[in-house]
Amino acid sequence: MFNNLTERLSRTLRNISGRGRLTEENIKTSLREVRVALLDADVALSVVRDFIQRVKKKAMGHEINKSLTPGQEFIKIVKNEMTSAMGEFNTELNLATQPPAVILMAGLQGAGKTTSVVKLGKFITEKQKKKVLLVSVDVYRPAAIKQLETLAQSVSIEFFPSHFEENPVDIVTQALKHAKLKFYDVLIVDTAGRLHVDENMMNEIKQLHLSLDPVETLFVVDAMTGQDAANTAKAFNEVLPLTGVILTKVDGDARGGAALSIRHITGKPIKFLGVGEKTEALEPFYPERIASRILGMGDILSLIEDIETKVDKVQSQKLAEKLKKGAQFDLNDFLEQLKQMHNMGGMSSMLSKLPQMGQLPDQVKSMMDDNLTTRMEVIICSMTKKERIKPDIIKGSRKRRIAAGSGTKIQDVNRLLKQFYEMQGMMKKMKNGGLSKMMRGMKGMMPFNLFGG
Repeated sequence: MFNNLTERLSRTLRNISGRGRLTEENIKTSLREVRVALLDADVALSVVRDFIQRVKKKAMGHEINKSLTPGQEFIKIVKNEMTSAMGEFNTELNLATQPPAVILMAGLQGAGKTTSVVKLGKFITEKQKKKVLLVSVDVYRPAAIKQLETLAQSVSIEFFPSHFEENPVDIVTQALKHAKLKFYDVLIVDTAGRLHVDENMMNEIKQLHLSLDPVETLFVVDAMTGQDAANTAKAFNEVLPLTGVILTKVDGDARGGAALSIRHITGKPIKFLGVGEKTEALEPFYPERIASRILGMGDILSLIEDIETKVDKVQSQKLAEKLKKGAQFDLNDFLEQLKQMHNMGGMSSMLSKLPQMGQLPDQVKSMMDDNLTTRMEVIICSMTKKERIKPDIIKGSRKRRIAAGSGTKIQDVNRLLKQFYEMQGMMKKMKNGGLSKMMRGMKGMMPFNLFGG
């Protein structure tokens, strides 16, 4: 997420962080580099100008905190202003109304609106313990209604049936009546993708808004469109009273222009980030945390939340009990750890939340590929039950069979076993209370070393 911007800004700020004193000249030089980095990230020019002016004003003659070096104080100013540009605080959904609270979703075609509807429904169901109903009024796109129904079933959320021959306003009127009758807390309405210049389609969504009087009208937009995302959201907001934005496909956006531009241009908060294809890949937007990640400072709070909510506590407890009893950490346990990593968004997602990841060598970064952990799982799944429990028996002929069965090379099997034994050793240290030793050896445990040669 925002890798290019993070790398550029981290390098620029590292250069100034050790300065014993800040001068007008080195502030100007650093801000020039920051400006170029932001423009290359497709941040809107008006946002860049305002941001640079605010940082410059605060940095010039700024009283330095005694606990910080002048360079560190400059970085702190940059982080605070970046946080401010994105909206200061997380803006939660406003569901404080007589049930059902209606959420109307709008956006362009192809922005990921339908999947975002399901992700949001799942989030509200699980995090806020609300009873949610989904309905589609996309009567124009082939199979759009069926798509939402199928996705809703996959996450066990109720779906109100509709048909492409029906009128969208009639559909929402019936859905709202049903939601009231069955005591649903929230009704989420998936609308057809539309352009703000399409007068007929915009009139339709205005009619839907009038019929529903939603508490939230969210605009779903693709992060990879950069500052165009902010301009499109602004155009929609001029004809439809938006309450917030869901920024999708953030995991594939190396620039960050949309995240940094939307609040400034539209005045509307980003409420959620879509960070993957899975139905749980929706994160509340915390400006301060995103600013920290962009500046290479990590996002430990989000990582802790991921661990608390996405790690299978039952499986973790089973492993802890197993190790306490003196049993060996085996390949079945290793496979379970890889699955837990997938549940947390994959290796790259986890590592992106750790501080100073931008300083890793390019060779290491290129190996932070979630396909590698998938390959590891395939190798283990090609082993027999006995081999997983007793890895020591995996010798020449067995390695050849495992490699052939998993579509990999013998060297890959060897590297997996080497990785496994390193992790097994760390589990022993953890069992014996040597947590600090385990942390010092963490580098060897990182899966990106596995296929690195």
